[in-house]
Amino acid sequence: MSGKTVLIVDDSSVMRKIVERALRQAGLDLTKVVEAGSGREGLEALRREKVDLIVSDINMPSMDGLEFLRQLQSQGLAQGAPVVMITTESGEEHVREALAAGAQGYIRKPFTPDQVRDRVLPLLAPA
Repeated sequence: MSGKTVLIVDDSSVMRKIVERALRQAGLDLTKVVEAGSGREGLEALRREKVDLIVSDINMPSMDGLEFLRQLQSQGLAQGAPVVMITTESGEEHVREALAAGAQGYIRKPFTPDQVRDRVLPLLAPA
């Protein structure tokens, strides 16, 4: 998996770095990491950048991950880039909503690089 650009959307800068490190430890070759602190910032970044993967938290202020996903779909941004949601939610409702809104996968916090590899790398494999 060479040369991927990823957008990481999370209101915590520490969490964005943890996600980046987990992606690298999972074996993803990242040539560029674009960070956004909210869904709104994520949409702005996608208007400027072409990405191969989007990893977004669900719980964020101003625009949460579910609304970000809905806006992403309605604006036709990052078509073809898989979206993986990160959640702390123990309930399945947020996960179901995210998958219904177009997410291709999800990861629960706390997560390991192995879980990231298992959930993310298959989404980037050539068809």
